[in-house]
Amino acid sequence: MLGEAALSGSLAAMASAGVLALAGARQTPSAAAPMNATSQWVWGQREALDADRPDARHTVLGYVTHHLAASFWAVLLARAVRERPDMREPLPALAAGAATSAVAALVDFKLTPERLTPGFQHRVSKPALVASYAVFALGLAAGTMAARRMRGS
Repeated sequence: MLGEAALSGSLAAMASAGVLALAGARQTPSAAAPMNATSQWVWGQREALDADRPDARHTVLGYVTHHLAASFWAVLLARAVRERPDMREPLPALAAGAATSAVAALVDFKLTPERLTPGFQHRVSKPALVASYAVFALGLAAGTMAARRMRGS
């Protein structure tokens, strides 16, 4: 289960970070700006949202935070579907990934205190946010399917 979560969480984190970087490159002064915003839980919103260029203080912390959050959701997904052999197939895996991503977005934006939200919602457009969560779902699904196929279950 943890191996599956590590793979799906990593794919989801990298894919969604890629979408956010592309959106950042088009909508802000830098591709790093959306991920920098994720460091707001440590540095505060004003500093994190003003950080445009890549740096260790904001970008690395932002990505590590993003990756750990993706891993958290991937563990919950892997636990929820552990007894389901149909997760090797695209439709069930995509449905599970989409449901997990939707719950993550709900928690991120409706149930979480502002300082603990992802922060990137302040740097990119709503369509870019939707795209990042959609790609997050695809990463979860792809990792789940791949892990199940690799171990033959």
